[in-house]
Amino acid sequence: MPVIARVETFLVAPRWLFVRVETDTGIVGWGEATCEGRSETVRAAVGQLAELLIGRPALRVEDHWQVLTKGSFYRGGPILASAVAGLDQALWDIAGKHFGAPVHQLLGGPVRDRIRVYGWVGGDEPGEIRDHVAAQVEAGLTAVKMNASGRMSPLATVAELNGVVARVAAAREVLGDDRDVAVDLHGRFTLANARRVAPLLEPYRPLFLEEPVVPENSHLIGEFVRSTTIPVSTGERLYNRQEFLPVLQAGIAVAQPDLSHAGGITEVRKIAALAEVYDVQLAPHCPLGPIALAACLQVGFATPNYLIQEQSIGIHYNRGAEVLDYLLDKTPLTFKDGHIERLTAPGLGIEVDEQVVRAADKAGHAWRGPIWRHPDGSFAEW
Repeated sequence: MPVIARVETFLVAPRWLFVRVETDTGIVGWGEATCEGRSETVRAAVGQLAELLIGRPALRVEDHWQVLTKGSFYRGGPILASAVAGLDQALWDIAGKHFGAPVHQLLGGPVRDRIRVYGWVGGDEPGEIRDHVAAQVEAGLTAVKMNASGRMSPLATVAELNGVVARVAAAREVLGDDRDVAVDLHGRFTLANARRVAPLLEPYRPLFLEEPVVPENSHLIGEFVRSTTIPVSTGERLYNRQEFLPVLQAGIAVAQPDLSHAGGITEVRKIAALAEVYDVQLAPHCPLGPIALAACLQVGFATPNYLIQEQSIGIHYNRGAEVLDYLLDKTPLTFKDGHIERLTAPGLGIEVDEQVVRAADKAGHAWRGPIWRHPDGSFAEW
């Protein structure tokens, strides 16, 4: 059995953290431990957790996950969960390469042959949104996601509410009835604002409304679910099954764990199984890099209740590098009729260009999220 011999991390543009795990037999596994705006902190956590892995059998993936997540008195949170996620992805990549099979085969085999994907659209004005949506349709996608708004007042003005509706209406105009638009409230809305805007959006039939309240207010999401007929989604800032349980019980329709935040492949598979009990679909959060996307897809090919996959190829805020720039072969992650075909190569199914990654790490990055304030100077959620 191969033994873990070396763990490295690479901070690469535009805002990603890659993890490389090497065994004594020469097998290399890759993971992504990106935690947007906090990846340097996660990098330190990966280094500390690596102490628990060096010299251990590489194929004991579940056992390693248990030790990494529960081997300290203080557990959980986005930093540790992201560090574990990157290491876990890399260990699954090693396991697949060792056995000569894609990860989804090790998870029980495929339940589908392709996965529908959606892309992000930017733009603040309806005209911009029309252009951006048209570009995604031209690229072959059948679904897009957009922010409902930028900064929002605690109790929205009529103009703010009308702006949300106008933007979604513009997207629907381009998409027609055969394509989908998901609308991300991004935790920028108070419960009162979310409840006011949802009925105004119902005529445009969004695929789902995402993150209507911030995760620390998950106890309020049931009230929002009961106020609208639109499917409700959340989960990019929830990190384990225990945190998902209350929102599943509250009636969300779509769970959105992030494979680079929520403990990796091992934990997200368990979240998916729990979601299935509540008749909830999985649509993992992934505006990240190629390794995170490949990990998501591997879970999706083996998970029955998998709805759609987010991806950030061509996303408007990627600066300095694109998703496919770090791959030797870009074809596995290309779109066909709005889908990505089943990955068949061993492990995560992609080939990372290590030379490019090492060069990018030398340049590094220091991505930070914006700090927004209301006109009165008070802090605003972004």
